[in-house]
Amino acid sequence: MRIYSLSDTNLIEANMEDVWHFFSRPENLNELTPADMQFEILPGQNLSKMYAGMLVHYKIQPFKGIKFNWTTEITQCRDNEMFIDEQRFGPYSFWHHQHHFEQKGKHVVMTDIVHYALPFGIFGRIAHALFVQTKLKSIFNYRRQRIEELFVSKTVVRDINHGTSSPQH
Repeated sequence: MRIYSLSDTNLIEANMEDVWHFFSRPENLNELTPADMQFEILPGQNLSKMYAGMLVHYKIQPFKGIKFNWTTEITQCRDNEMFIDEQRFGPYSFWHHQHHFEQKGKHVVMTDIVHYALPFGIFGRIAHALFVQTKLKSIFNYRRQRIEELFVSKTVVRDINHGTSSPQH
């Protein structure tokens, strides 16, 4: 299995409480997802306060005509500091997404680190090279623009490493 990485850091001019309040609420994911992906959190979930063990069920259409049910679990959560979501069911063989927050003066440094793998062996690697990595980059670019609109912020580091891989045993 090939593990790919994506990382992104934003400097957000806001206080930690406001930033954490927004990002720790799964219902706000819709604000950060391109409309063409038809992101939808499935009804009947209590998502009011994030906690370790929380499951979030949603539907997403990453490519026109291709829809997935996706379930992620919040595996770690430390208020005003970090949380990690991991895929339990969905389109990836592996999905591990870290969200880190640090107050630095009048700004919050928000760092995302995603490690992921695709199914289908060589076909998954070909799909990654042909369109998956491009789609993920476009999602993170959209997300960065939305963060800038929502919080007057600027990106300070943009480090997309799709070639990073490690073998899994």
